Amino acid sequence: MTSTRAGLATRSPQRLAADSRRVITRLFVPGLEGFELQESRANQVLQRILALSDDEVRDALHDIATRFAGRHRDLHATFGRHADELADRLDPDRRLTESRMMLLGATFTNEYAIEGAALCNPSIVAHPDQAGTPAGSLRFVMSVRAIGEGHRSSIGFRTGLVDAAGVATVDVPAPFASTGRVEQALLDAAVFRAELGRRGRAGEASDYIFATLGELFTRADLDERLDSLRAHLSTRGHAEKTIGTVRDIAERSYGIEFDSATALPERVLWPTVEAESVGMEDARFVRFFDDDGEATYYATYTAYSGSEISQQLLQTADFQTFTSGPLVGRAAANKGLALFPRRINGRFAAMSRSDRETNTVAFADHPAVWASASPCQQPIETWETVQLGNCGPPIETEAGWLVLTHGVGPMRTYSIGAILLDLNDPTQMIGRLRRPLLSPAEDERNGYVPNVVYSCGALVHAGTLVLPYGICDSAIGLATVPLQDLLEEMRER
Repeated sequence: MTSTRAGLATRSPQRLAADSRRVITRLFVPGLEGFELQESRANQVLQRILALSDDEVRDALHDIATRFAGRHRDLHATFGRHADELADRLDPDRRLTESRMMLLGATFTNEYAIEGAALCNPSIVAHPDQAGTPAGSLRFVMSVRAIGEGHRSSIGFRTGLVDAAGVATVDVPAPFASTGRVEQALLDAAVFRAELGRRGRAGEASDYIFATLGELFTRADLDERLDSLRAHLSTRGHAEKTIGTVRDIAERSYGIEFDSATALPERVLWPTVEAESVGMEDARFVRFFDDDGEATYYATYTAYSGSEISQQLLQTADFQTFTSGPLVGRAAANKGLALFPRRINGRFAAMSRSDRETNTVAFADHPAVWASASPCQQPIETWETVQLGNCGPPIETEAGWLVLTHGVGPMRTYSIGAILLDLNDPTQMIGRLRRPLLSPAEDERNGYVPNVVYSCGALVHAGTLVLPYGICDSAIGLATVPLQDLLEEMRER
């Protein structure tokens, strides 16, 4: 296949397809698969393993080792961890052989194909490590939304290179897929205060909770304060509801750390808390430079519990250690918040679609607290009459903030457009495309979700806009656009 040109955009011949061979291991507890409202069958299964002869155990382990060789980085360690989950069910006076413990762990383990159903909605940022990159080239990190069994979404990664001519290629993915260790994260008082206020829970009880905690605190510190409040409820009539709300907010904060031996494309951010238990969707990564020049990678994403959506904020410096916590405020409602890559007039800024159909701009003093937003673009063109949204963080150019947009039109067709916002006042639109930059081509109309092209973020290198985009929630394509040509077309409109 050769590159194809449609208007300003040139489509690359390279496409990324979902790969059902990319699997992770998960703890598997019979009876608790999510659709049976029954007790776990762990004890019955455990007794069957204990009743096997040593020869049967040895033969079973040999079969497992043969069939699953080369599919995981350290399956032996996984079996050990999962066997430890059953320690409270074992007779402490009965010593089990290592082989039987390994078979026990294997029995309570299953594989999950993270891309078993689909791969889509990428975003792209400069890689934090540019060592060894050819002159004039840029190494990048691409996040992808991987969808597996039960339509559960996780965040995966690819790496690649944009050369000095603006040609982008994506590397072959890593042979393994691995999840990280879940850790506690510091909690932020500003997030709690804002969300308690929005829910009508600010008052005496919340003042008591946060009076001595400081701006950042641990979960243990919070629990101690909540226990203290619960011991003094008699004069605080609605404190129990406030305690429940505070716990709900706290549950959405956590950390993830990956082993340094894992390659970046191997790492998978898997749903960790209840708010995102069915999906971590459409991460919009941005390399953010603060006023002191320090770079931080942020990503906003949609958390889906199966019945409710909310937005979370990821933060990392190296794509090895991450924290995730809630985004709060009216402007962070719905989906699709996308951060600007620097402060504007001393404040954080973000594209928002809190009203579900127009593009708006929000400002904040805290990257996780977004109280309100101002409109900057209304649906006008036929291809955007249903709704508008952004396709990732704005990109700074000399002409203004370049914002890639998505428009939804007849037959629920998603197209990618572009607008230009004033550098100092991004609520002011100073240019836009009258026609889509990308619409589904003839070979991009069929898939898991038909008639959709969609992106969560692009970058500019060598005078070229590099735009990865999802195709019908089934594959990922790459397009490039000469930046100057794009800006000139928007100015003419």
